[in-house]
Formats: sequence, C-alpha cells, structure tokens
Amino acid sequence: MKNQSITYHLEEIENAAKVVLSSLTSKVVRFNGNMGAGKTTLIKTIAKQLGSTDDVSSPTFSIVNEYSLDNDKIFHFDFYRLESIEEAYSIGIEDYFETNHWIFIEWAERVEELLPKDACVIDINILNPTERALKLTLKTNNLTENMQYNS
Repeated sequence: MKNQSITYHLEEIENAAKVVLSSLTSKVVRFNGNMGAGKTTLIKTIAKQLGSTDDVSSPTFSIVNEYSLDNDKIFHFDFYRLESIEEAYSIGIEDYFETNHWIFIEWAERVEELLPKDACVIDINILNPTERALKLTLKTNNLTENMQYNS
C-alpha cells in the first residue's frame, strides 16, 4: 500500500489532473464527492489533458456524454438522477465497459454492482471554498493502492 498526500487550490487543478492521469491503472474511473466538490470540473480538466477540445459538462440529464479524442473517446456518466439499476442496463452500461475507451463516472454508487473490479476511485473532499483534497484508490493485480495527494 502506498500513501501520498496532496491538496490543491482550484487554480492548480491542471497540475492535480496531471498527477491523477499519470497514476491511473484503469480507464474506468469513478469520481466520488459531495455535490459541488468539483467532480465535473476535475473530469473536464482530465479530458483536456487527454486532448479533448469538446465542451465537457455534467451529463446529469442525459446520463452520458461522449467526448472525442484523436484516437480514443471518453464516456462521461452522471448517475445522480438514476432511479433504478434497470435504467443503467437500458442505456447499455455493460457495452460501454467492454470498450477500451475512457469511462468517467459520477455518482457511481448507484451502479456499484455493475462496475468493473479494476475501476479506479477518486474521492474529492472540500477543504474550503478554494481547496480540495484527492484520494486515489488504484487496483492492480488484486492489490489496492491508496494514494492521497496534497500540494
């Protein structure tokens, strides 16, 4: 198990996104945090780091947004309004997991049992209005590494 601590000010989010991106062990990532913690903002910054020029926004009402990359795609899910697990099945969630594209999920606890076992987890905690703390849980070879980032 590996632990590191970093907090970041919102104006440093690009550096935090670089650290996150270089640490990920899976292309399926769940983002946990309270309403307003910055899940979509971090996803937007990571998408930009990956090379997306699309307008990244929360798919709260559409459930999933697709963003283009040069040789890849990002599927961004927001399950906040999901009423049942059947809704996730009806949009073909399992098919998305079978692709080798990036999958970023907000409010993933609503589809917990459907997530791949190797999905990375990013917990975002609000320290104050301009500062956040990230905790990454990376699963590799049946081992779980926890890394907390503070800057």
